[in-house]
Order: sequence, then structure tokens, then C-alpha cells
Amino acid sequence: MKGILGRKIGMTSVFAKDGKLVPVTVIEVEPNVVSQIKTKEKDGYEAIQLAAFEKREKLANKPEVGHMKKANTTPKRFLREIRGVDVANYQLGSEVKADIFAEGEMVDVTGTSKGKGFQGVIKRWNQSRGPMGHGSQYHRGVGSLGTLLPMRVIPGKKMPGHMGNEQVTIQNLEIVQIDTENNVILVKGNVPGPKKALVLIKSSVKHPGKINTPVELITYVDETVAEPAEEVEETATEEVTEETNDESSQDKEVTE
Repeated sequence: MKGILGRKIGMTSVFAKDGKLVPVTVIEVEPNVVSQIKTKEKDGYEAIQLAAFEKREKLANKPEVGHMKKANTTPKRFLREIRGVDVANYQLGSEVKADIFAEGEMVDVTGTSKGKGFQGVIKRWNQSRGPMGHGSQYHRGVGSLGTLLPMRVIPGKKMPGHMGNEQVTIQNLEIVQIDTENNVILVKGNVPGPKKALVLIKSSVKHPGKINTPVELITYVDETVAEPAEEVEETATEEVTEETNDESSQDKEVTE
């Protein structure tokens, strides 16, 4: 098991060389700091605590500042634990970067879904509505709440209530591309949460260690095309300078 903290930037699309359009989610992944290592002898279980995205020391309290000083780093905004890792491979204060994963690897992404507020059963649970005629007097109601025998509402009945703002995990997502220079990971498909929301990328639980054939993407930067453009600009500037020299020589002849 391995993981890293990131921030959802948004969604976009990339083209593969075989002509397919791949929808991806852009996740910003700054180098994470191992802020704590938990062991069975001390804590009863093995885990590492990752911290990411700096925040001003003025906004952190003394316990947070002291906790981060043990890892020789500044206060961080987001901290999460990852269990099931090999603690021997990590050191306190070391960094975890995006290259911990490989392109084509299957991962699970956990985030907090968008909050929808108080919603009815039609939007929250996808229930059907009643007739929309004026005489029905039943359009978007809850409907029957149970049978007559128990004389009460059975626990677990789907009712109106707060929708969204829950921890959601999307499993078996594929990493399309890893950009270590810009600290960005492109994940195929959608990821829970709004823009700039914290997400946790971990190894797939159902397919641990599975790596598919990486998708070859089309790059739009062609260095061979850029060189002639520079030559054309140089020749154009040379022609302009020659024309200005000719005009200046003609002006001198006229004055003479």
C-alpha cells in the first residue's frame, strides 16, 4: 500500500495516439512530508502520516507547530494517515513525490463529495414522482413510510435529508500521465469533490500492484516546427533592415 495527498484542480481531456479522447482529472500533487511514523510497539499499528500544502505559521496553533518541528518542516494544511505500508521504507521528515506511482497503475481516490444541501427523495434517492395532474394532489412526495404491522418507520427508510458532503472513494481509476516537473497527476475519469478539494490517492484495494499498458498521449509541442519560424523571423528582419538602408540612401541622393 502506498499513497499521496493531492488537490483536485479540475477536469480536461487528452488525446491518445490511437485517436481516442480520454477524460481525465487533473490533481496537483506537491511533495508530501512524512510527519509521523506509527509502529506496533508504540501505537499498536503501523502507519505513516502525510502532510501537504503549507500554511502560514500564524494560522497554526502551538501543538501543530511542535508536531511539524519534529519532522523538521513548516505547518501543513492537510494531514492524513495511510495504513498497511512498510514503515521501514520511510523516514521522519522524508518527502513523498508523484513518482511514487507509475503511469497505467490502478489507484483508489478518496475525497469529500459536493454538498447539495437539504434535498427530497427524488433527487437524493432517484425515486419516481407522482402524476403531475392538478387533481392528483401528489407530485413529489415521499410516499408510504412503511407497512401497518410494525406501526413505526423502519430504520434505513430513504427519506429527505442532507445530500452530499460525505467521504466517497472511487475505485479502480487509472493513472494516465505523471508530470513531475509541474507536480501534476492525470487520472482517468472523475474524482469526488469540488475544485481545490483535498483528495487522497492510494493503491487499488481490489487490484493491488496492477499496471496497465500506459496510454501514449499526443504532445502539441514540436521543436522541428519552431526552428523554421525563427529563421523566417530573422529573414524578415534582414529584409526590413535592407529596405530601410535603401530608403536612407535614396533620401541622401535626393538631398544632394
